[in-house]
Amino acid sequence: KLILQSAGLTLLAGYRKQSDCRRNKLGQSRECLSPGCALLQTRMQSLQPDPKAQYRSVYEALKKIVLTEGFWRPLRGINVTMLGAGPAHAMYFACYEKIKKSLSDTIQHGGNSHLANGIAGSVATLLHDAVMNPAEVVKQRMQMFNSPYKSVLQCVRTVRRTEGLGAFYRSYTTQLTMNVPFQAIHFITYEFMQEQVNPRREYNPLSHVFAGGVAGAVAAAATTPLDVCKTLLNTQENTALSSLNISGHLSGMVNAFRTVYQLGGVAGYFRGVQARVIYQIPSTAIAWSVYEFFKYFLTKHKLEKRTSF
Repeated sequence: KLILQSAGLTLLAGYRKQSDCRRNKLGQSRECLSPGCALLQTRMQSLQPDPKAQYRSVYEALKKIVLTEGFWRPLRGINVTMLGAGPAHAMYFACYEKIKKSLSDTIQHGGNSHLANGIAGSVATLLHDAVMNPAEVVKQRMQMFNSPYKSVLQCVRTVRRTEGLGAFYRSYTTQLTMNVPFQAIHFITYEFMQEQVNPRREYNPLSHVFAGGVAGAVAAAATTPLDVCKTLLNTQENTALSSLNISGHLSGMVNAFRTVYQLGGVAGYFRGVQARVIYQIPSTAIAWSVYEFFKYFLTKHKLEKRTSF
């Protein structure tokens, strides 16, 4: 099963510090190996983009950005993502392990429970997003076309001075509303795919990559409308808000949903869905393959050490 059974958890406890370090690296690798797709997702979700930043496909967007803004432009904001991803993912997986183990023991006496998977993933998201939400705000503002921010520090200082500290959590409720169902769908799909392609739940890198990629794609497509609303709240897209005579700052999920519909109709909720799915497939595949590897490595190493005595 995804999370170690009771014996495995006991063995892994002795490697808590090493495991936390691995989760840190896992989070950073997951978030930082596909930053270009994250920028494309932000740009393509813009409701009223600048004429110079209108794209018909992911390939056209990437080509246009590289040619007009420079080869390194897709990596904008990667440093703030790295700072937040390590601790966020360490807390995320540690919380998921503990809650799923407890719930599985209660619901199915240690067996695999889709309900336990979904609840554990949802609760773990609360901690993850509390750390990552400010980083997401800064990253997306730096990724917008003609962003006035030259550095992460400048962006943080400007947003804090002009909009207050609350601006870094303006989209937190929307982020949770998106990520809770995203993670529930993500974990349930991953466990289901593992049952189909790896029923014995052995360490099998190909099955982890495949199941992780499929889980990420399904969850990403299903929650794209919420992600579009989150992007609008994070970026406070001036052109879009001005066209509806909205003064000040947009806040609240309901207002964001209403604004997206007024600007783009039903189709507006699915802007950037292709880029979002393309971003999530390698992201979740990398996360699960690295996670399963270190889980297998640490458990095997501890077992060998015990049997040698």
